[in-house]
Amino acid sequence: MEWTSELEIVARVLVAGLLGAIIGLEREMMAKPAGLRTHLLVGAACALLVQLGEVMLYHFEAFHQNQILRADPIRIIEAIAAGISFIGAGTIIFDRSRGKLEGITTAASILMTAGIGIAVALRAYVTAVALTLLVAVVLHGLGKLERRMGWGAHRG
Repeated sequence: MEWTSELEIVARVLVAGLLGAIIGLEREMMAKPAGLRTHLLVGAACALLVQLGEVMLYHFEAFHQNQILRADPIRIIEAIAAGISFIGAGTIIFDRSRGKLEGITTAASILMTAGIGIAVALRAYVTAVALTLLVAVVLHGLGKLERRMGWGAHRG
């Protein structure tokens, strides 16, 4: 693998991290359990894992041509979803004393950040940027609307 290809991977990971950071910044401003650093790292890690899957496929095609390789890129995404579910579950807390469930929106934002990281790795940049903006509007704009309308406690 050429170093220029590796720099392209690093660039994609950085873009995914930056888009994740945009989402994480809103969570940070709302003092939620997973904020800027978590979202940045989730987006970057997902892009990296997808890119490494692509590198592995290239490696096996180039250096092990006589062997049968059964590649299923969907397995990488499944593994990401399982890992992100674990992280997201850790942000959900039920406060029995107040009868309040918190962290579901943060868990959902982590899942979306993972999807955005995957989109960047697959070079779907317009999709990734558009979804980042959509998530920011949903988190910030609808959060304000919920508070203004008095629709229950902000559930974050």
